[in-house]
Amino acid sequence: MSANNMYRWADYYDLTQRGVPGDVEFFLELAKAAGGDILELACGTGRITIPMAEAGLSVTGLDLSGDMLQKAKQKAAERGVLEQVHFLQGDMRKFALDQQFSLIMIPYRSFLHLLHIQEQMKALACIRRHLTPGGKLALNVFVPHIAHLYEEAEKMTFRGSYRLESGEEIAMWDYTRYDHFQQLAEITRTYERISPEGVVTEKVVGRFTLRYIFPAELHHLLRLNGFKIVERYGSFDRKPFDAKSTELIIIAEAL
Repeated sequence: MSANNMYRWADYYDLTQRGVPGDVEFFLELAKAAGGDILELACGTGRITIPMAEAGLSVTGLDLSGDMLQKAKQKAAERGVLEQVHFLQGDMRKFALDQQFSLIMIPYRSFLHLLHIQEQMKALACIRRHLTPGGKLALNVFVPHIAHLYEEAEKMTFRGSYRLESGEEIAMWDYTRYDHFQQLAEITRTYERISPEGVVTEKVVGRFTLRYIFPAELHHLLRLNGFKIVERYGSFDRKPFDAKSTELIIIAEAL
């Protein structure tokens, strides 16, 4: 992607990524109960960080992408809370902050951007070092289902459309290639901006890779890296995790 395309990518990401239903309220409730400083890893354009600042919480947002952080700062300024939130550019695998946090969270499946077990372990070790005694880690991932992995392989999948105030529409498409041996999904995402007359006026294409992770695997990974799962849910309204769940939400403490 060109530099200009990267900036457009941040804009389109912000317009279309609404998260998982109920996730903002869930993480906000956790943050209020934590009673201390909050760190959001892979904070993106501030979809969750900014509401926490608006609630008067002490929150830091860290992200690898300067373009995402630029968008987050712009939104925070527009909403009058830029002074209440600390945005940092950094890598969740190797950040070093002179501070510990009561809650560290990785919303919206961003843990899956760590593509190797060694990277996941580095991130968890880094998180442990930055937690206060009794502090918690909260994250969510999607649950891989074999049928979905098969049905979506090497096909263009429509992910939804989003109406803008201008009357324009944003359509989002994904083309996914899987490496099941490495548990990798390489996603080519296409955004199309469509005029009120139905004409495509702009197309932005980007590529990213996720490493999908199975629930039992994540449980073992956390345990081996010094965490104990204290709460587990299958949705953000705190329904139990079961065989029908499409989301896995975990709250863990350092052992």
